[in-house]
Amino acid sequence: MEKFEHEYNAEQIQVLEGLEAVRKRPGMYIGSVSVRGLHHLVYEIVDNSVDEALAGYCKNINVTIEPGNIICVEDDGRGIPIDIHEKTGISAAETVYTKLHAGGKFGGDSGYKVSGGLHGVGASVVNALSDMTEVTIQRDGGIYQMSFNRGKTVKKLERIGDSDKTGTKVRFLADGTIFETLNYEYETLETRLREMAFLTKGLRITIEDKREEPYKKADFCFEGGLISFVEFLNKNKEKINQKPIYIEKAGEVPIEIAIQYTTAYSENIYTFVNNINTIEGGTHLEGFKRALTKVFNDYAKSHNLLKDKDSNLQGEDIREGITAVISVKVKEPQFEGQTKTKLGNSEVAGIVMSAVNEELSAFLEENPSIAKSILEKCISASRAREAARKARELVRRKSALETSTLPRKTIRL
Repeated sequence: MEKFEHEYNAEQIQVLEGLEAVRKRPGMYIGSVSVRGLHHLVYEIVDNSVDEALAGYCKNINVTIEPGNIICVEDDGRGIPIDIHEKTGISAAETVYTKLHAGGKFGGDSGYKVSGGLHGVGASVVNALSDMTEVTIQRDGGIYQMSFNRGKTVKKLERIGDSDKTGTKVRFLADGTIFETLNYEYETLETRLREMAFLTKGLRITIEDKREEPYKKADFCFEGGLISFVEFLNKNKEKINQKPIYIEKAGEVPIEIAIQYTTAYSENIYTFVNNINTIEGGTHLEGFKRALTKVFNDYAKSHNLLKDKDSNLQGEDIREGITAVISVKVKEPQFEGQTKTKLGNSEVAGIVMSAVNEELSAFLEENPSIAKSILEKCISASRAREAARKARELVRRKSALETSTLPRKTIRL
């Protein structure tokens, strides 16, 4: 029998228990161990608090960067349950922080209609990748606290006082042996927290950096939601429609979209699922783009802005100068990877298409002057694109003629 240099039998098969897998392959859970992954830890904890706000139980979230790069996230939600979990035999709070795929968002009557954290790994992953995690919970008339080191329980949940408030406070110090840096970028966190506040009308989010004086701080609360978001993005640009077009549709997949056109040439479309920034887009973006192209072409043809002989406007023509924010709430989102950068639910494309077709068509019919102004820009973009294409073809043809070698004429003497 052939002998191999390395043995490969049952003894070589490793079984990683609990949070060991997270520490062994952190990139699988947070994308990377660079500064981007470091910030992802903060987002995972804040997402849990935002989920409480989406469920209607949280109005304030406070984020603090303490000296030594310790992060503190505090909310006034219901507080993580403290009773003993039937399956694990430990408190529900300790279960959430020490067991993968444990959470209140898999169904049941927890109040979470939609949420960003549906994998049940956020809190436990942060705990596994932190040197120190301390969780303080206020609920049921008491203050409870527990602490961990690299995912292992150091102090079990115990009552440390009385309180008539509710909420959860999480303090953690990321593990320096895992991450390339522990230095948080205040501006990066501020931008993301502002986004979260825009996406949840009326939710107040604060951030304070206490690492060095003078302290940096910001306070966000936007009653206008996505309309405020688009206005913020376009604050220094010349607008074509002064007030953003707003589309809101309730139903199985609630949809919110705000659209504003400017005289700029770039397109800026931001997409979110359950407040998670899907930077790679997905089916909600595909549905939006298809509907946008169809609605504007239909309007242009039916109102004689495009003649029958004219070819349809292309998607890129219609998206020139657009700023849009698309936010959908999906009960069971299918993300590509735990870092949630692309939505995969195929049914969402059709739902978004239908909503945009209906609402945007109605808006254009009711606001003909705005429709005409936007379409004039789209048609101008189409003509510029066509002119550029013809110019490129002309250059190529000319170049081909110049480089082609014609047979020489032989002169006989």
